[in-house]
Order: sequence, then structure tokens, then C-alpha cells
Amino acid sequence: MKKIPTLFVRPATVGRKPEFVIDAIVPDAAWVIAGEGVATRKFDGTCCMVKARVLYKRYDSKGKAPPPDFIPAEGTGSFVLERHNPGWIPIGNEPDSKYHREAFMLLNRQYPNDPIPDGTYELCGPKVGGNPEHFEKHMLIPHGKEVLQDCPRTYHEIRGFLRGKDIEGIVWHHPDGRMAKIKKKDFMAGGRTW
Repeated sequence: MKKIPTLFVRPATVGRKPEFVIDAIVPDAAWVIAGEGVATRKFDGTCCMVKARVLYKRYDSKGKAPPPDFIPAEGTGSFVLERHNPGWIPIGNEPDSKYHREAFMLLNRQYPNDPIPDGTYELCGPKVGGNPEHFEKHMLIPHGKEVLQDCPRTYHEIRGFLRGKDIEGIVWHHPDGRMAKIKKKDFMAGGRTW
């Protein structure tokens, strides 16, 4: 999975990552403001991938040699970005994959006669990141599943829209495969909301 650009610009700061966005469009995401693409809910969990009936979790070898079953993330090729080498490794029997396995079993039950669709999913549930989505079970949610029909496309309107929703953010999907995102916390400065 390629890194998805944030819709609005983060101002440059010295020595640390900027905490908030300003009312300026990132050029690679200008298509969103032009009215292209579909807005979908961004779920707050951990990213996974299903490929050929196998579940993978994100893995970053952080400059080290990756394991033999490592699949590089789309768009990274064989080079390392900022000391990171993002990609995927298959879920095994390791203890830290317990909730991935639980969610995958549930997903398999939804497709008793067909293979699970290939694609990326968000693992959410009681033991994932403090469960901000308030799920009762561990589940794999297909990315792009929940369309936000009433989603605006300007800085101030998006900010107001997110303020009124209990969601992590928005991901826009363009028909040609491009994506752009914005999170509710992107509008926070210095830890203060709004």
C-alpha cells in the first residue's frame, strides 16, 4: 500500500513533525478539491492486506534485511524511504497476531463459498489501539467500505464536518487508484482540539 498523501499542507517546523494542517492543498491531492473521487470513512485500527487467501500485517524492516516472506509496499520498490522499508508479512502463529487471526476467521465466515476479496483492510477491535471504534469483536473492515455521501471538500467545511463526527477521518478514492486522506487530529494544534 502506497503512503497516502494528506489533503492539506503541514507547515514546516524545525526538529519535529508538524502537528496540524493549514488551508493549503497538497498538489498531489488537488483532485479532491476539484470534486473528483469518492469520500470514505477512515477507520482507526491497523492496516492489513489479504492476497490470495492469505492475511498479511504491516511490517517495517527499518533498514534491516526483511524476512524472506516480506512483500514490499506498493510504490517503495527495493529502496528504503527515510530509514524505513514498509511492506507486509504473512500472519503466523505468533502471539502478537492473535487478534489478526480472530478477525480473519470472522471474515472467512462471511465468504463460505468464495475467496475473501483481495485488498487492504483495517483491523479494529477491543485490543487494537485502545479500541477507538468501540468494536465488540476483532474485525477486518475493507478500506473504502463506508462511503460518506455528504462529505464537503473545502478546508473549513471538512474541519466542521469532522468536528461533528465520531470518526478518525476521511479517505478519498479516485477512479484511477489515487487516494488522499485527512484525519480529525490533523486540525488540532498543540494537542488542543479545534
